[in-house]
Amino acid sequence: MSEVIIRRMTMDDVVAVHAIEAATFPKPWSKEDFEKEMTQNRCARYLVAEEDGNVIGFAGAWIVLDEAHVTNIAVTKECRGRGIGKMLTEGLMQYAANLGVVYATLEVRRSNIVAQNLYKKLNFEYVGVRKRYYEDNGEDAFLYCCQHMPSPDPDFEEEESVSEE
Repeated sequence: MSEVIIRRMTMDDVVAVHAIEAATFPKPWSKEDFEKEMTQNRCARYLVAEEDGNVIGFAGAWIVLDEAHVTNIAVTKECRGRGIGKMLTEGLMQYAANLGVVYATLEVRRSNIVAQNLYKKLNFEYVGVRKRYYEDNGEDAFLYCCQHMPSPDPDFEEEESVSEE
């Protein structure tokens, strides 16, 4: 296996990210949704996992003030079970912390035990349930929150978050 690189998503990644989304979720976001996230949503931040030049996973969050709301995390079926979801989630949490986030929230399907176990390992705590949250089958979503974010990297800079006074 080659090295897996976690990096910021670009517009060039949208087609691959959408393909992973479509293969993973019953009601996937459209390619246009991801294009809007990249070009119009100033709160959106996405990372991809890349191996041998191929995008094999992605994770996204909306950053609003001091909160990160995780929107979606997915890994190609053939690459699951290798810790890539964990790498993406940890990378996303570090990225968010670098932007001043102090807590993260997310929803996860009641039936998605693998994801729930990952989130618990990363210090997310169950805080409640959203009844019939998922439109495709009416499944409940468990709401998780993490108030134990990584320490921000003091050398982090992001072009669009640096203001010139």
